[in-house]
Amino acid sequence: MSPLQELIAEVPQIGRVRWIGVRPAPHVPMIELDAVEARLEAGLTGDRARPGVRNARQVTLIQWEHLAVISSLMGRADNQPVMPEDLRRNLVISGINLFSLKGRRFRIGQAILETTGWCQPCARLQNILGPGTFQAVRGHGGITARVLQSGIIRLDDTVSVEPIPETGYAPFIIR
Repeated sequence: MSPLQELIAEVPQIGRVRWIGVRPAPHVPMIELDAVEARLEAGLTGDRARPGVRNARQVTLIQWEHLAVISSLMGRADNQPVMPEDLRRNLVISGINLFSLKGRRFRIGQAILETTGWCQPCARLQNILGPGTFQAVRGHGGITARVLQSGIIRLDDTVSVEPIPETGYAPFIIR
């Protein structure tokens, strides 16, 4: 393994769940939760994600640290920051770079998820939050994931990469 591959393979940070929410239907407010069940190939209980192994967007995650960046890029005053529910992501995570989870399996609480892609902003966010939202969220929209092992996810649960036992490394998943 090259030095660069070793750096990419190692993710020593441990993240934390800062916010949990589900979208019970399109165009309705999110419901904030203290805990949620992640269901194998079905997403989060109470969320409108389509079940099935082919749905690569069962769970959406955004980085807590990026909320301040998005607020700043939108010119929001400190008394009107962008809130997690405004961006309609299921989980808000702090302390770990979500982009380092690209192509990996990771554990949140009892559940194991697999990153499936980037969570790009949609035009609807601009309609809800106003001009400039789309550009402010670009590159800060988080990731999408599918559930590989069911389990409960709670506020303050840890987020960590799942290593392969033989090597201790957490490799990229090649599809």
